[in-house]
Amino acid sequence: MKPPHDLANERKTIAAMISIYCRGTHGTKDDLCEACGELMTYANARLDRCPFGEEKPKCSACPVHCYKPEMRTRVQEVMRYAGPRMLGRHPVLAARHLMQGLGKPSPPPVKGKTI
Repeated sequence: MKPPHDLANERKTIAAMISIYCRGTHGTKDDLCEACGELMTYANARLDRCPFGEEKPKCSACPVHCYKPEMRTRVQEVMRYAGPRMLGRHPVLAARHLMQGLGKPSPPPVKGKTI
């Protein structure tokens, strides 16, 4: 059974991943460093403007790439670092993220929508 997808879970997942990354690579304790805080703000802004809303696919399967190339590279770096660590620290979020989109085709590109 596929878990329900919603943007709130997406926000929790990216927040957890950025936090794990920042703590592990930048040595932060409670708050994010400036660069990771900027990335978090950017990711949340992209989620706010997602044309698919609650039907949003995983970003890797999305036909609309709304991240600027630099930010996309940064998020990929965060996910490569934090992904394996998510299973131990946030197993439910990790499982939901891995299961998101299983058996569901990617939506078609949205024409005329700017993000």
